[in-house]
Amino acid sequence: MPLGGWAGAPQPVGYGGFHAKARVGRGRLRDGSIEELSAECNVAVTTGIRGVMQFPHESMQALRRLAEVARRGLFCRDAIIGAMTSRRLILLGSLVAPLPSAWAQQRRSLDDPLRLGVDNALVDSGLAQALQQAFARDTGVAVQLVRSPALPLLAALERGELDAGLCNAPEAEGKLEKQTLVHDRRGVARGEFVIVGPAVRGKARDPAGIAGGKDVAQALLQLRDMASAAPGLLTFISANDGSGSHVAEQSMWRAAKAAPAAPWYTMADPASSLAGQARARNAYALVERGVWAAQGGAPLAILVDADPLLVEEVHVMRPFRANHPAAKLFVEWVGGPKGRRVAAGHRGYKAAAA
Repeated sequence: MPLGGWAGAPQPVGYGGFHAKARVGRGRLRDGSIEELSAECNVAVTTGIRGVMQFPHESMQALRRLAEVARRGLFCRDAIIGAMTSRRLILLGSLVAPLPSAWAQQRRSLDDPLRLGVDNALVDSGLAQALQQAFARDTGVAVQLVRSPALPLLAALERGELDAGLCNAPEAEGKLEKQTLVHDRRGVARGEFVIVGPAVRGKARDPAGIAGGKDVAQALLQLRDMASAAPGLLTFISANDGSGSHVAEQSMWRAAKAAPAAPWYTMADPASSLAGQARARNAYALVERGVWAAQGGAPLAILVDADPLLVEEVHVMRPFRANHPAAKLFVEWVGGPKGRRVAAGHRGYKAAAA
């Protein structure tokens, strides 16, 4: 099916940005500028960029200038204000390291956040949010998550409607890359798709008898045969939305050389999560392990996993038809050691190979 063949436009689901707040004394937060705190006896400011700035108390003009910088958005992280003695000197530390271009990207990001298209599963698992927040904490650049199934997401990237993409459909991604419609594609994480179904209780088997299997093609063949032999015995729910999970599921059926069919093979409601619907209907489904870690549970369990065919690869990439000033920085960060470290710490994922 062509990349643009799936209905539904990508939808914004999150925004990662920072605005100035002040900390006064112990544990009290107050919104406001540094001028409002000029009556305090001693002041120090950290910007969130690695380094330290310290000002003598009598240099109030310097503080006012710093407040103006904060209001203009050059420092997107929380401004933390605490006590210092009036004799301390200005220490620039490594604060001078960030380039003006990085500050410009931070300032612009407040009004023009980087639009990151993300496959549904990577939002449902929380991986996209973890990367968004870690990147914002480290750089101060705001990222807006735009949720979408993988194939419509790639079509939007091709048209230049997104600034970057986080996707788990490597075959479709590779086709766009070969056509020079996306570039700077980098591995971020490795996950796994799994088949979930009715949990085994005691000596009883699940209806299809596939629990504990490591061969996904054999499991799907057995599931189809059992469903055809005993109508009403079981239900398999397909995402049917062009998502990475749906693309992977269709690939598994092709590997099994089997064609699923109604009435036992049904389509999920796009308005709610696949894992939630499978649990509600006590049905079989192919889901992403990270999503299952976040949304799975009784009465279902993971029945089939650990087949190399079920491996999931997550990549970040940029389109040629959009050029957000922070896009290159984002792709390098997420596809680099820091991004892979975040992925490795998230349930259901491992870091991609360097």
